[in-house]
Amino acid sequence: MSTYWHGKHVLITGGLGFIGSTLAIRLIQLGAYVTIVDAMIPFLGGNEFNIDPIKDSPRLKVNISNIYDRESMEHLVKNKDHIFHLASQVSHVLGQTDPLPDIHYNILGTTTLLEACKKNNPQVKILYTGTRGQYGPAMHNPIPEEASLAPLGLHEITKVAAEQILAQYHKRHGITSILTRLTNIYGPRAQMKSDKYCVVNWFVRQALENQTITLHGGGNYKRDFLFVEDCVGDLLQLAEKEDAYGNIYNVGNDIALSFAEIASVIVSVVGSGRTQTTDFTQERKMNEPGDIYLDISKIKRIIAWKMRTALRDGIQKTVDFYKTHKEHYY
Repeated sequence: MSTYWHGKHVLITGGLGFIGSTLAIRLIQLGAYVTIVDAMIPFLGGNEFNIDPIKDSPRLKVNISNIYDRESMEHLVKNKDHIFHLASQVSHVLGQTDPLPDIHYNILGTTTLLEACKKNNPQVKILYTGTRGQYGPAMHNPIPEEASLAPLGLHEITKVAAEQILAQYHKRHGITSILTRLTNIYGPRAQMKSDKYCVVNWFVRQALENQTITLHGGGNYKRDFLFVEDCVGDLLQLAEKEDAYGNIYNVGNDIALSFAEIASVIVSVVGSGRTQTTDFTQERKMNEPGDIYLDISKIKRIIAWKMRTALRDGIQKTVDFYKTHKEHYY
């Protein structure tokens, strides 16, 4: 077990959300002092129950404020060793009908955070979580980090913009950062109220309620899926590596599966539910890139990457979590 994080002071933006809360729990377990900032925007995943296992820890602080609140961020970044910047509008669908949250959180929020660091903590190390959607339709799979970016929607465009803003502050102001592009993450602590986020978790809810899982476009498009605890492990390992800063890393899996295949596993694990295929809605078709999965050879060269959680095991852990804690999520 790494001792790197023992005694480190860490800020997590979006820390009451799906990945952020899982990261906070792990950091507390590793001996870090963790400050969470989250605006608790409805339906974006912020949930106080997410940090229930660590809520009484003396090494945890929670601040409810927005990342584009300049005064708040200038205070929160002080004396931090690391910042994990996860706060974001997280739905690629929402950006088609309401573009302002993407602009506010992904662009303005990122810039506000970086200005606060420039003023009060330019030595801090930042890790930013982007999305595989920044690539757009794949010219070929798996997609390496150097592939050209052709985002299909405003959400993905603003994630690219945030990434480029971070890169500029790294080059011009010496505020070091690691840029990551995450694949499809699933597991405990994701919101379960809407199908606009975290498709695997939504399939789990439908199966738990003995509903029909709808597979758009026949369910044949392939993705790589990564269990949230494995994702967090990769992010922590990256943040420890001095030579990772200034670089971009795909964070994903080296196994690609179709939506039909993963839905079949979910129905099998849950023991209820069924699947049906349908055509894409116009809304979904606009943002559908086809088969897309990530080349993770670069991250494998710098961290001790390994497949820690097999799909069926990850689905089982997810199902067990929501069976126990359903009332806190939907």
